[in-house]
Amino acid sequence: MVQEPLSKNLNYHEDSPDTGACMAMLRTLSVLLSLLVPAHSTRSPDCGGILTPSGLRYLAEVSKPHAESVLRRDLMDSAPAPSPTSPSSRNQIISVKVDKFSLTLIPDTGMRLSIEVDLGISSAPSSTKEMRLSILADLHVDMNPEENLEVVTSDCKPTLEEVQSTEETDSKSSSSDVDKQINVEKICLEVSKLLLFPNERLMSLAAPFPITPNCQVQYLPLAAPMYSEQGIIISLQTTFQVAGAAIPLPVSPVPFSMPEPARSSPSHLILAFSEHFYTSLFSALEESGALNVSLLSSLTTATLAERITQMGSLFQEDLPVVLQAVTRSSPHVVLEEDKAIVQLFLTAQIGAGSSPFQSFLSVNVDVTARLQISVADTRMIISVAAVEDIELSLATSDVGPILAALLEELFLPTLREEVPAQINKVLRQGVFLPHIASFTYTDVNITIHKDYVLIPCNLQLEAKTGEARTWE
Repeated sequence: MVQEPLSKNLNYHEDSPDTGACMAMLRTLSVLLSLLVPAHSTRSPDCGGILTPSGLRYLAEVSKPHAESVLRRDLMDSAPAPSPTSPSSRNQIISVKVDKFSLTLIPDTGMRLSIEVDLGISSAPSSTKEMRLSILADLHVDMNPEENLEVVTSDCKPTLEEVQSTEETDSKSSSSDVDKQINVEKICLEVSKLLLFPNERLMSLAAPFPITPNCQVQYLPLAAPMYSEQGIIISLQTTFQVAGAAIPLPVSPVPFSMPEPARSSPSHLILAFSEHFYTSLFSALEESGALNVSLLSSLTTATLAERITQMGSLFQEDLPVVLQAVTRSSPHVVLEEDKAIVQLFLTAQIGAGSSPFQSFLSVNVDVTARLQISVADTRMIISVAAVEDIELSLATSDVGPILAALLEELFLPTLREEVPAQINKVLRQGVFLPHIASFTYTDVNITIHKDYVLIPCNLQLEAKTGEARTWE
């Protein structure tokens, strides 16, 4: 039966010395993310996530008021008005209250939705009764021909029974009257709409999100989710668009997989991003031109001529020295334990003047910088926290040979300060995480491991009033 594995799922979130459940959960994620790769060689997951049983319970909790509102509208607002010529309409539903609303996991199959609804029935001015509508439905998330995820009902069993009555008339007859008012077939057909994440919101998972004005990110499901005892697992492939067109990126040499974690987590959701994801992100920024930056030096042509004598004949007036840096090869991100490093390979044209810009030096600049990763709402904030190393080498010169030590003395301070500042300016809006509309993330705990970043977090429903609702 379903109850045995379900109890294990629930116990996973209790304070317990047994950490095997979480280890098994992410081991399963590792295996399934690898298996969920279609035969198409150009499609490979570079990120993914697992919605835990705790996350399902949260979704059920916040869906309960929504379900009650939908059922009240369907059962009360659509009921026919009392008519003296229509005996079947003498019983009117006057109240609808959802008493129980739960979502549980069925390993290898999907989810089970269990609903109990208390109905208040009025059949005469002084006669009332209570009836219980119970719905048991099996759901799963499938991928439709348009490659969008959608909730599908595989089985639905409604029952209606009388709980309490003040009537002295035939209970069986009055129950039959209520049966005629409740379109059980319609309720089962649309039972997935009782959840707060209907198919329209699931489709929002694959919507393109902006990174910069001309660069977007999109997370595409590679297959329908898988269901294990530890949660609902989905694999995603990231695509990037520049000026509305998808850009080709190198395919990861191996499908993304995650090793076993060190300890369990009570989080609703666990997101994971591969090293390849971050390298692709910076490659997309490079392709969009966002990493090509103009850096203003504290030097002027006059002060520079004091150190480089051939400079004196190039400019008739004292002008600010500008470094125009462009990428000369694709960036690369390296993830180690508790450490994320980005390597940038730039060429800086050093010159002065604006119309036209006159370059007199070309310098290759290799920057190794540490990244800081955080989450705000549904965005991953990536910033350059510190430059660990900068290597300068002379590429071309119109002012004669320049010693490496002099290059570093003149231009290293500007590059060390301005390159991180400009990159952070590009990334200041953050990168949207995979998410569905109206939900955000809270209680985030980011850990950086070798080859991947793990982001356990809780879900939070954004209330229409502007106040967020959380549930423990």
